[in-house]
Amino acid sequence: MNRFGLTIAVPRGALLGGSLDLLESASIDTSEVRANDRKLLFADIGVVTMRPSDVPTYVEAGAADVGITGKDVLMEHPERQIFELADLGFGECQMVLASEDGPDRAAAALARLGVMRIATKYPRIAAEYFEQSGRQAEIVTVNGSVELAPLTGLADAIVDLTATGITLQENGLVIREEIATVTARLVANRVAHRLKAAAIDEFVALISAGAKNTEA
Repeated sequence: MNRFGLTIAVPRGALLGGSLDLLESASIDTSEVRANDRKLLFADIGVVTMRPSDVPTYVEAGAADVGITGKDVLMEHPERQIFELADLGFGECQMVLASEDGPDRAAAALARLGVMRIATKYPRIAAEYFEQSGRQAEIVTVNGSVELAPLTGLADAIVDLTATGITLQENGLVIREEIATVTARLVANRVAHRLKAAAIDEFVALISAGAKNTEA
């Protein structure tokens, strides 16, 4: 177990490297995690690794005291009973509305039919965005390569997360609107935040300082 006595949920994938760098700034040795792509639980340092979308589930249930996940996950699941403690500043992406290059099919569908069809992995975020802007949208939830949806006629446009825009460009899509900026966030279990307040406060201070040093 780490010196804080905390169980820490760490996201695999694009956020893993930045997350481990911040744990290192809190004097947690992450060499075993970096060296093992398949192992999920690292009890010696109090780290459990998982998909970013699963981090709030484990933290809410108390299987982890704190965790790191993307703001997109928190936006899509605001019902999770957890505390968001800090914006860690890394893993920045944009949540965007994108469609095929050329005439804007989504805008045309909205003008012609009064509704546009949007494919996304983020149905709640998409629905709330269009509702707030007073536009009618039929949301189609997909879990795979969302870029395929407008190319096959499944949808007029997509709402998705992009870091560089390269995947969109390679599939002939262009960004029409930017919805939100997304970064990695630190979250905590509500009970742990009360019972382990001193340890969590120290941990937050150290990794927040590490995040600022990384930005600098």
